[in-house]
Order: sequence, then C-alpha cells, then structure tokens
Amino acid sequence: MPLVAGVDSSTQSCKVVVRDAETGTLVRQGRAPHPEGTEVDPYAWWNALLAAVDAAGGLADVAAVTVGGQQHGMVCLDEAGQVVRPALLWNDTRSADAARDLIAEAGGGEAGRRFWAEATGSVPVASFTATKLRWLARHEPANADRVAAVCLPHDWLTWRLAGAPGLDALRTDRGDASGTGYWSPRTGEYRFDLLERAFGRRVRVPVVLGPAQPAGLLDPAALTGAAPGAGPGAGPGAGPDGRVLLGPGTGDNAAAALGVGAGPGDVVVSIGTSGTVFAVADTPAADASGAVAGFADATGRFLPLVCTLNAARVLDAAAALLRVGLDELSELALAAPPGADGLVMVPYLEGERTPDRPTATGSLHGLTLGSSTPAHLARAAVEGMLCALADGLDALTAQGAAVRRIILVGGGARSAAVRQIAPQVFGRPVVVPPPGEYVADGAARQAAWVALGGAAPPTWAVGDTEEYASDGVPAIRGRYAQARELFVDRLDKASA
Repeated sequence: MPLVAGVDSSTQSCKVVVRDAETGTLVRQGRAPHPEGTEVDPYAWWNALLAAVDAAGGLADVAAVTVGGQQHGMVCLDEAGQVVRPALLWNDTRSADAARDLIAEAGGGEAGRRFWAEATGSVPVASFTATKLRWLARHEPANADRVAAVCLPHDWLTWRLAGAPGLDALRTDRGDASGTGYWSPRTGEYRFDLLERAFGRRVRVPVVLGPAQPAGLLDPAALTGAAPGAGPGAGPGAGPDGRVLLGPGTGDNAAAALGVGAGPGDVVVSIGTSGTVFAVADTPAADASGAVAGFADATGRFLPLVCTLNAARVLDAAAALLRVGLDELSELALAAPPGADGLVMVPYLEGERTPDRPTATGSLHGLTLGSSTPAHLARAAVEGMLCALADGLDALTAQGAAVRRIILVGGGARSAAVRQIAPQVFGRPVVVPPPGEYVADGAARQAAWVALGGAAPPTWAVGDTEEYASDGVPAIRGRYAQARELFVDRLDKASA
C-alpha cells in the first residue's frame, strides 16, 4: 500500500507522521523542537523539518507529502528568494496598532469592522498577516523595500521541499490564505486592493490551490542539504514514475479538523496554550464583532473560528496555586459539586482576545466559607475555562453554525475533569478522540487525497473515542455570565 507523510510545523515544534494512504495506519513518526519567541528565522523551521523527517525514517518510500503549519506568520522574500527578515508569528502583538489603523481607515467602529468582515471574512487583529505587513512598512522601510513576495510558514516550507524553484512557484491553499487579511473566502480570490492598503504596494503572493491539487514535486536534494535543483521529483520515491507529490498544505486548525474527521455539524474545541473553537460549515461567516474569524477549511468548505488566549494555562495556574499536579487538580475538581457552590472564576489571566479585553485580569466571584476549599477552586478553574470556550461556541452558533456534537482535543482534553465537566458546560454531546498529532494527521490525510485522487479525502478511523452524553447544567453558564458582565462593567467604568 502507498505511504504518505504529514508535517505539522507548529509554534513549538515540527512533527512528521508517515501513514498508510488507504487506511491511515501509523507507520512511523518523528519530531524536533522549534525555538521560542514570536519572531523566528524561517530556516529554524526548515532545520527542524529536516531533523523530524530524519527521525521519522525519511521520505524515500512515500507517494506524497503535505505540510500543515501555524497560521498568519509573515515570511517575506526578496527577488532572489532570500528571507528578508525573521518571520513575525501569529502571537507577535507589535502590529496591534496597525490592526486598529486598518479598521479606522475603513470607516472606523462598526462600519470599519463590517467592511473587513464582508471583504475577508474577518476583522483585522494583530495575528493577521496584513497587519504585520503594515507594521513592516511603517517601522522597517528598508526591509519593506526589499520585499518581492510574502507567504505563510506552510507555504514557505512547501516551496523549500520543491527545491525553492522561484517566487512564481509559491503555492498555498484556501484555509491558510483565509487568515492573511487579503483573501476572501466568499469569492475565493485575493483582495489585492487590501494588500496594497496594508503594505503600500503589491507584492507576489502564493497561488491558491484546490484542496487536493498538487503543489509540485519533492526535490530530494532539498532533504540532503545538497544544492537545490537536482530535478524536482528526481531520485527514489513511491509515487508515479518515482515522483513524490507535494500537497497544497493548509493552516493548523484546518489540518486538525481534517485529522479528526470533522464534518458539518461538528465543532472542534482545542484546549492548548490558547483555546480554539471551530466548526465545519457550508457557508462563509462574516462577523463584524470580530469574535468569529471567517476562515476557509481544507476540503472546500468553511471553518468559522473563535480563539481565546486562556485555555490549558488556566489549569496550570490553578494547579500551581494549589501546589498540586494536573492529575490531582482533576481529582479535586471532580470532588466538588457542579457549579462549585457558586464559586466562579473569570479566567482572563493574560488578557483576552475573545472578548477583546487585552488588559483584563482574572477574578474570583462568590467566595464563601463553604466554597473556600481546594476542590471548589479547582472546579471553578475548570468550569471557568470551559465557560470561556462556551462563549466562543455561542458566537459560532450566532453566525449560523450547526452544532451536533463537540470534538474535544488538545493537551487540556487529557484532564478527566475537563472531559466530564465539558458536557455540563457545553450542553451538547462531547467526543474525545485518543491523544494524537491531529494537525500532522490532517496533513497526511490531505497527502493521501492528493496521492489517491477522488472527490473526497480517504476515510480514516480516528481510533477508540470516549463519548460523554449531554447533561447541561444551565446554572454554571448563568453564574459565569453574571460574573463576566460584572467584571466588564467594572472595567468599562474604570476606563471611562
């Protein structure tokens, strides 16, 4: 059976999985770390990819390779294809003022947000590539003058795997293009007028491919450290005529949705360093409030998404406060009653993105003698984190997303308390797949789609899942909403 490889080039590390193209069976895998920081030399990603490929036993026997990567990061190239400056990552906030300026220049307030939502599906925030380009033009004009092309992390890595054959060979997909701020999921076209508005002039951007359209052929010399150009696809490979196809790739959230097999009616809640709530939808979203980013997915559909800054780190903070490990924190939380006898945590520990409260702090409400126990605090932390994600779920449904079930993934999903309390907060059935590298798996599944052809990606079994029936406890959400609004009112009065 043919093999395929999927790459997850995330903020923290690079993971490579090699799977059977038809069944999805894992054959081997490897990983390598990335440097910390919000500004990274792209060649650090490339070196990590080479190390992860080597740890996974190489790519000589695969038919296709696909890269899934962190969204939004700005990779600027000069006319010779050289990196102009270190890439600014999604979590680099220096372009926050640029985001506000772009909204103001479009009319400001509701009008400005509506303009961007209708044009690109999303309201600009510091994460998006367009805002980073505006920052570059204003703060580093000499570097800005050198820029001939701009692409995203996964685009650049795919291009490098092809042997870096020239700027016109840059390729991307709908999912990642939809996070730039200058591509429209609704029309499927670049908005070059918005690119020029952000950067001051037009530069080359990658061609946007269809979900299973090959991005080119692997150049084996690229993996050996030899000079590129030995001939794309030359050398041993398991594809047709010895060639190894490159998939179009996608952004990490779209890849994760593909990796867990999410379809219409599924909402994925990912609890990692940040929290994401996203749905597979048949129609594009355009939320002028900015809560929902109207992204595209990796299958030809759409992926409306809400991102929170505070997710698994809320559990880490509560465990540190109580001086326990995460497993003991889970046990404590499950020992307290639903609703923690009225104790509520608003978990804005490092500000918040959704809602947009960058200077917010966390708070506890309803503390009494009866709720002054480690178990109650642990329970309040878990419920508060989940309630913040449930706010994101509400924002998705307000945009028309259908919700049949919740698929819970990420490091936070390993907590027994999170798994058992989630249905009480979300009020919907929760499915927890086994721990895995779902971004890399989604990339591998796209590679299989490219290698095997067909109208849809191959059906792969996710593995043994845990299912938790819906048993919503409305009082949990109600008390949280009261505490959240009390906090917002106080913050608004303080800033008045």
